[in-house]
Amino acid sequence: MAVSHPVPEGAPRRAALLTLGCARNEVDSEELAGRLTGSGWELVDAESGSPDVILVNTCGFVEQAKKDSIDTVLAASDVARPAGAKVVAVGCLAERYGADLAKDLPEADAVLGFDHYPELAERLGDVLGGHAPAPHVPVDRRTLLPISPVQRPAASADVSVPGHDWVPDLGAVGTGRRRLDDGPVASLKLASGCDRRCTFCAIPSFRGSFVSRAPADVLGEAAWLASQGARELVLVSENSTSYGKDLPGGTRALVDLLPLLGATEGVERVRVSYLQPAEIRPDLLAAVAGTPGIAPYFDVSFQHASATVLRRMRRFGSLTDFLDLCERIRALAPEAGIRSNVIVGFPGETEEELAELEAFLNGARLDAIGVFGYSDEDGTEAETFEDKLPAEVVAARVSRISALADELMTQRAEERVGTEVIVLVETPASDEDDCAGRAAHQGPDADGECVFVDGDGPDVEDLAVGDLVRATVVDSEGVDLLVEAIEVLPRGVGEPVAAAVSG
Repeated sequence: MAVSHPVPEGAPRRAALLTLGCARNEVDSEELAGRLTGSGWELVDAESGSPDVILVNTCGFVEQAKKDSIDTVLAASDVARPAGAKVVAVGCLAERYGADLAKDLPEADAVLGFDHYPELAERLGDVLGGHAPAPHVPVDRRTLLPISPVQRPAASADVSVPGHDWVPDLGAVGTGRRRLDDGPVASLKLASGCDRRCTFCAIPSFRGSFVSRAPADVLGEAAWLASQGARELVLVSENSTSYGKDLPGGTRALVDLLPLLGATEGVERVRVSYLQPAEIRPDLLAAVAGTPGIAPYFDVSFQHASATVLRRMRRFGSLTDFLDLCERIRALAPEAGIRSNVIVGFPGETEEELAELEAFLNGARLDAIGVFGYSDEDGTEAETFEDKLPAEVVAARVSRISALADELMTQRAEERVGTEVIVLVETPASDEDDCAGRAAHQGPDADGECVFVDGDGPDVEDLAVGDLVRATVVDSEGVDLLVEAIEVLPRGVGEPVAAAVSG
């Protein structure tokens, strides 16, 4: 029998937050953290902080992410039960499956959807009192907002959109965002949802239609993040190239916003992520490539390069189109970073179509490539396609393209030897870790890093987290670069235009 840990009279309730999935989910968790602390809750560690509730922010993107989320809920239950704590699942998996997830996962004391977020503290109080809200029955969240983007801003006030509710005065208002780490990099939401209808993707059904955040909110949160120690901001959404389509300024809004973000006091670098190749206009291309303070970094969702596969995915482009886009990027910023994910083994994919993907990868010289094998997703159009490839064929193609990607990424890193980069230090030198960080062409988590080695410049041991360091690339190890520091740049210098740091 579980025994509840004693809580002193008047002590705040304690919650632990566990986050899975992408940077968008991390922003959502920090908003949830703000809501809880603004309502008098204390945030603690799941294992050592004796939480009253362990909140698991789940991911529902692909099968492996779902499994990881369920495993995390089960592990949280193992921690919670002996102490009498509760486990609550939130996030994409909870929103996507609702009552079905609650039925199949009794280890979760409650399953809360996005519409529970505005009253999260109250709902967790209900759970602790033995009155958990009934799990919601999922709906296609695209139906909650008007089809016309320009009609959405007014209507979205009545629809919960996670990650959009930052406010500048947390103490007075009782809601907002609270950073969950003190690193020099922070994600900042531009928008949520997606209007695209890719046949393999279920995200729009549970994240809803595309909704931009007001520029003033984005700029205000950027300044707040800088005050909290963030020196690099990563702009995230499901589709950043659509930003502004539902605002008065239209899709030029992002082009107008980037210089203002790049000029934010305390912010040295702004990185844009989640770009759709068919929506990258020349003005946006030029803005990302050449605006002071904006990293010349292009996180482009190619997914494939065969025109016929892309059409079956309900996407646009071709081998020629995508190679041309890469050429135009590098004409503007020769040392720009370009990354992408690709899906192999899509239903009906032929050897000829796979060869087109290989030809694109060979010609594009991408800095980072994620390779995924196709798998059915509940409720998607591709799930109904009949020409599925055998699992062993998909696995073999994943291995084949992954090996090519590893070779090409290694070659691309080798091409950077001898160039200068500006590195944001994220890990200090210690007995366990090398001093390391990322250059402008390297995005968080999956794009490799710059590892400092001793040279004639500043001592590696003296480099601190948050320093922006001009360095020379002296060698490479796989996708990672070995760099020697030249100088630590003064605070407030910001990220130069791409041409100023090209080799």
